[in-house]
Amino acid sequence: MAGHSKWANIQHRKGRQDAVRAKLFSKFSKEITVAAKMGDPDPDKNPRLRLAIKEAKSQSMPKDNIERAIKKASGGEGDNYEEIRYEGYGPNGVAVIVEAMTDNRNRTASNVRSTFTKNGGNLGETGSVAFMFERKGEIVYPADAGDADTVMMAAIEAGAEDVESSEDGHVIYCADTDLNEVSNALEAELGESESTKLIWKPGTTTELDLDAMQTLMKLVDALEDDDDVQRVTTNFEASDEVMAQL
Repeated sequence: MAGHSKWANIQHRKGRQDAVRAKLFSKFSKEITVAAKMGDPDPDKNPRLRLAIKEAKSQSMPKDNIERAIKKASGGEGDNYEEIRYEGYGPNGVAVIVEAMTDNRNRTASNVRSTFTKNGGNLGETGSVAFMFERKGEIVYPADAGDADTVMMAAIEAGAEDVESSEDGHVIYCADTDLNEVSNALEAELGESESTKLIWKPGTTTELDLDAMQTLMKLVDALEDDDDVQRVTTNFEASDEVMAQL
């Protein structure tokens, strides 16, 4: 299994700031409500809902908010959202995937296109960058969950595909369709994870200098500020020196 790679996903960078926590919770509520509407409102019988709740809890979303979102779906309340994926390019040809949930496709498409244009990017056609990524399950554990060998063995036994361990922690990857099963098996061995979610994992990366990284950050920030946008993923790579200057 591979060693630690430099590529980074910045989709939750802003989520760690208190100033935007309410917006993040709103996005989680939408995902939980949609998951509960699409399947059973019992997370034990609905893998997508279980994972949505787990991710919300990992970002300290209050239990009351989570229960309210599920009740909204159970009561037939809330808007009917459509899931849409947009693809485009940022500075230096960086690939950008935008995942949205919307009750108005025209509004969201217009806003996303405008945001790309205003922030040095270009919105592309569906499929224009997705081929550079693989859809994977990602499970993150802190460094104190165990040493690299312990986590590696647990991951292999759970059916995972890859593990990247560093001093910052352990990132475990699996097939997207196996995420619920693998995360349950790992939880039995290693305890609760820091994060469990579906991601777009870059197969190739584009290295950026400081100026390009700053431009990319502005684009991602603007996209994440849109209430219809759930996640933004890029395939950037930057040196430690560049990241330290941001």
